[in-house]
Amino acid sequence: MTFLSIQNLKVRYQTQGKQVHAVDDVSFSLEANESIGIAGESACGKSTLGLTLMRALQANATVSGEILLDDKSILNMPDEEFTKTLRWKKISMVFQGAMNSLDPVFTIKQQFEEILKKHGFKGDRQKAILEAVNCVDLPTSVLEKFPHELSGGMKQRVVISMALLLKPKLVIADEPTTALDVLVQAQIMTLLKKLKKEGISVMLISHDLGIISEISEKIGIMYAGKIVEFGYLSDIYKNPKHPYTEALLKSVPKLKGESNLVSLQGNPPNLVNPPVGCRFYDRCPHAMEKCKKEPPKIITSSGYVLCWLYE
Repeated sequence: MTFLSIQNLKVRYQTQGKQVHAVDDVSFSLEANESIGIAGESACGKSTLGLTLMRALQANATVSGEILLDDKSILNMPDEEFTKTLRWKKISMVFQGAMNSLDPVFTIKQQFEEILKKHGFKGDRQKAILEAVNCVDLPTSVLEKFPHELSGGMKQRVVISMALLLKPKLVIADEPTTALDVLVQAQIMTLLKKLKKEGISVMLISHDLGIISEISEKIGIMYAGKIVEFGYLSDIYKNPKHPYTEALLKSVPKLKGESNLVSLQGNPPNLVNPPVGCRFYDRCPHAMEKCKKEPPKIITSSGYVLCWLYE
């Protein structure tokens, strides 16, 4: 059963009289209990995609397309209704730089209580808070502490537990291991895998393909506002079709055998005035004249790819 369906999603930022095409015609779906990774370089639109699903975009953003969450259209839903029925209850988010999102003047417990109050929780608040803290393997003593009294890894787990407080079906994790040392990164990934086993879907936004491979069944490769390749992770990792996906995979060092690392030349296109055709055209080793005119959408057995090579 399809839990999340995104069709022709477009997000524009209005700035200095110009429009930035941050997310452009993105479409994919996610089944219940299925997890997805969104990969790509910085400023490709990954975080904007996550913020759009949470309806947490800045005021200068305009959104078009369709997003169905549990068969409910969320883009035209009044914000009060979205907060009351969906936000934090069926979909929640661990924001990028989450360790800095905790309020320094309130204890962790006070911040948990504020979330429950804001979203009209009617049950046993103390029980709900303890369950959320235990879920991420934190001692209950953290509840009486202020954020500055916790380590980076503990603060990250606190933020994840806050995202789980109202037992959502989907958690969006935007770069959840950034700025953490490798041991704490491993702890956070173990936690996300544990949540997945408990039936929570995870949308993991990251530039790290290795981290995405640990928990995701599907993956979307994002470049310059578009998902240029989408499908099952095992298929794409074994047989990448889009030249950008291939370059990303070749940029990851291998532990065994020779690693011929590849670095892309050139820069991503200007999203204020994006090219009409393929946005990877100027950096693609297989570019053809027709690539300038229109990016195709070739449907494969497991997903799709925007590349004329598979016409």
